[in-house]
Amino acid sequence: MPRFSSNVSMMFLEYDILDRFQAARNAGFGAIEIQFPYDIPVADLLIAKEDAGVDITVLNVGAGDLTSGGPGIAAVPGREDHFKAAVEEAYEYAATLKPITMNVLSGWPSMEEFSREQCLDVLASNLNYAAAAFDDTGTTVLTEAVNNQDRPGYLINRTAEALDVIDRAGHANLKIEYDLYHMQIMEGDLVNTLRENLNRIGNIQFADTPGRHEPGTGEINFPYIFEAIDDMGWEGYLSAEYNPSGRTEDTLSWMPE
Repeated sequence: MPRFSSNVSMMFLEYDILDRFQAARNAGFGAIEIQFPYDIPVADLLIAKEDAGVDITVLNVGAGDLTSGGPGIAAVPGREDHFKAAVEEAYEYAATLKPITMNVLSGWPSMEEFSREQCLDVLASNLNYAAAAFDDTGTTVLTEAVNNQDRPGYLINRTAEALDVIDRAGHANLKIEYDLYHMQIMEGDLVNTLRENLNRIGNIQFADTPGRHEPGTGEINFPYIFEAIDDMGWEGYLSAEYNPSGRTEDTLSWMPE
């Protein structure tokens, strides 16, 4: 049976952030993930993690102005020093909290100012830098494809593009984040894509589409996909990363007993 993780930056918002670790554990999740935890002292996060007895599946490397509508820092020529500073900040969190993976968001660099090839080269170089930096923490570095309906202009939109950029980076400590929500919108054929690339996937996230709510609110056949992933021998967590349609505990009927 799959093991499940909860993104507490999107779920359990009824609780203060540090209380969400225990709320997720109480609801049956064995792990949590946080998008950008850097305004919280790492010692406080460690206490919440240990008290709840959860793993941490994913943290994101700081993304600069990405969260406020800017292009981010991971794939923008001229912002390499900003990215390195974000990796340095994240290193303390990785070394202390031991997340399974650390995700790098490529963002949406301006195609009017730079060529796509320039941006891919910068992203690949930055991924290589991050992969080497986090290697001694036991944390795998990821990058992910994000759909271009919700995020117009996002640099990496498809599985093949995410795989290509980590090939370009050329470091062994790199895999992709595979998000069922984004890839259902962009590609479909989720089970075959997972099966063909399972050894190159570092984490699997999910939400239903349309709406990015909990499983059962949209078109994805989650019981079939969860069973297929289990049959593939996936040993990691499946990370719920959705916007609950109500109180989080009331949206968990999809979770196996």
